[in-house]
Formats: sequence, C-alpha cells, structure tokens
Amino acid sequence: MIYACVPLVEQTLSPRPPLISISGISQSFELLFGIQDFLHLGQKNDTELNTKLNQLPDLLLQACPFGTLLDANLQNSLDSINFASVTHPQKQPAWKVGTYKGKPQVSISITEKVKSMQYDKQDIADTWQVVGAVTCKCDLEGIMPNVTISLSLPTNGSPLQDILVHPCVTSLDSAILTSSSIDAMDDSAFSGPYKFPFTPPLESFNLCYYTSQVPVPPILGFYQMKEEEIQVKITVNLKLHESVKNNFEFCEARIPFYNRGPITHVEYKVSFGQLEVFREKSLLIWIIGQKFPKSMEISLSGTVTFGAKSHEKQPFDEICIGGTAYLKLHFKILDYTLTGCYADQHSVQVFASGKPKINTHRKLISSDYYIWNSKAPAPITYGSLLLSLSSWTLWPFKKR
Repeated sequence: MIYACVPLVEQTLSPRPPLISISGISQSFELLFGIQDFLHLGQKNDTELNTKLNQLPDLLLQACPFGTLLDANLQNSLDSINFASVTHPQKQPAWKVGTYKGKPQVSISITEKVKSMQYDKQDIADTWQVVGAVTCKCDLEGIMPNVTISLSLPTNGSPLQDILVHPCVTSLDSAILTSSSIDAMDDSAFSGPYKFPFTPPLESFNLCYYTSQVPVPPILGFYQMKEEEIQVKITVNLKLHESVKNNFEFCEARIPFYNRGPITHVEYKVSFGQLEVFREKSLLIWIIGQKFPKSMEISLSGTVTFGAKSHEKQPFDEICIGGTAYLKLHFKILDYTLTGCYADQHSVQVFASGKPKINTHRKLISSDYYIWNSKAPAPITYGSLLLSLSSWTLWPFKKR
C-alpha cells in the first residue's frame, strides 16, 4: 500500500530551507504515519482492513478539516464519531420527505440509446454514438441509508465517458472524472469498475448518464433511391454486426417519401420479414421482427408509384427534396447494452437494516438511427455526433 500527501507550503523557498523545517511537510508525514497506524495496528484480516478503509474518508474530515491537521491519531476521530452517533441520533434531512416502510429492495436499470448517421459514401464518414442512463429505485428503511453501485464492463467493453451524476452521489474516482469523449481513445482509458456511493432519495431517479465510443454501429446498412418520373426504385441492405445480440423485442425500418403524392402501387421483393404500405402517408414499414437470419444480412428492393400530390394531406419536409431521402431504424434489445455495461447484483453494497432484494435490467434502444440515400446529397455530421441528452431528463445533475 502506498501513502501519499500533498502539503501546502506558503513560505519562501529561496534559498531552499531544510525540508524538516517546513511545517506543511512535517504535518504531512505526521498524518501519513497516523493513517498507517490506524490501518495496520491490531489488524487481524482483510475484512477488518476493508472496514477501516471505508471509514477513512469520514475520519480525515474530522482529523483534517479544510486541510488543517487537528489530530493525527485517527482512532480519536473514530471514537468522536461513534460518540456523536450515540448522543445525537440522525435527523431527517429537509430534502427527504418521509421514510420507506416495507420489504427492502434495490432496482437498477441501464438504458443505452444508440444514434447513427450512415451514408455509404467514400467521401463522408458514417457516425454513431451511445448515450446511456442508469436509473435506480431504492426502497430501504432508515433515515439515511447508504448504497454503493458498481458498473462493470466485459474485457472487450467500451469505456464510459462524459459521466454526469446525480447530486446524491457522495464521491467519485478521479479516473471517472477525467474520462472524456473529446480525448482520443487509447488502451489506457479507464474501463471500470465504476463505483457510485450515494444516499438515495425515495423516488426513482437517474443515478448517472454517460456516453461511449463503441467501435461499430449495431446495424450497418445502405439505402439507394432513384427517381423515374412518378416512380422511385429503392434498394435496401441491412447487416447486423456479429457481436450484437440477435434477439430483438422489435425491429423495423421506416421508409418515408416526402413531398410526393400518395402511394398508388408497390412492387417489391424482400428477403426477410414483411412490408407494410401506408398509402396516404407515403410510408413503407419493413417489419424485420425479433431476429435476423443466420446470415445476419437482409435486403429489400422494389418500385413505388405515386399519385397526384395533395399539399393538404401529404407529408412535407424541407430537407428531403428530390433524391434526398432516408431510412430510419427502430429497434429494442432487452438484457443487452452495446458497451457491455452491467450492474453486478453481488457488487451492490447496501448499508441499511434488512437484506434487500437486488433487481437489475438492461436494454438497448435506437434513437435517431438514419441511413441516407447514397445516390443523392444528405445532411452531414462532422466528426463524432454531438452529445445530445435532450431526450433524457437531466435536472438536477452535475459534472463531478
């Protein structure tokens, strides 16, 4: 174990004085020796050491408030805290209305939304991004129960970045604070576990948000549309990446046709799933279903004929004019995240009366997942997708 302390030296260092004469350095060594004595004197096993390590942050607040050393004997601080807890029972905080009574349980839900803009063009790079949210509901008895949740990644998981946490989170590892999507990814990026100690409110709340730069989008595709008078010919090819769980709650591709008349006729060939035609809405919906075939690739081709345009009823869009068109994917996969992020039930620590039941859930949802017609101009996103958390309720969150 390595002990370190950064002293504040407010005196002139030129000419350089003997280190032992600098009060900040002397106090630092005194504190480090005090920490060492507290952790190791009378230690019987690793469990006792872990208990003392968990007590250390509170003890340092007592022994060294605002960086001023008052007492290097941490056992004195521990005795003071224990005495205070006996003589002064915990008070109900003003922000917490009421307490929970009933069977203790903790529910953790991880939801990831994946965005993508795909063009199938050599001069335009495809973009994609994952935004995740961890939602918690802690039904625990007591005025101020403490909970620690750890998020973990598999060996090949994508590190979490740009982490925003709820104000109830009491502390964070410095590696979590410095992980940003602005920085280039490298092998040294922090990959967890990500620990969040907190005192939960009564209601369900979003513990944290994060982004991640996953190496590939879950579904890669191309879309081609060619205009021929009152008809358009379309070709679509979709491929599910081999690393993605092939078990959807639903998966469908919506192909809208803006600034045209109603659909009067459709001739098509589909390799998988079924096609639904909404004539008045000028919309095709390719229902893929719950699984891709073993080849992981599916295709759709056909010809769509339109009638006379009616400005009152037909869908209009200022961007999708002429050949500029898109296909939008909608899907959901349960018990899966694209980053691999999960909350291990056995790693959840609860400091409250009773043994709670731990429930964990995961899901991946598509969000703004577009594949643009490669035969026409299309809106372009430069670099990575802009971080967009508008679909989440952010307040009251802060970057720690």
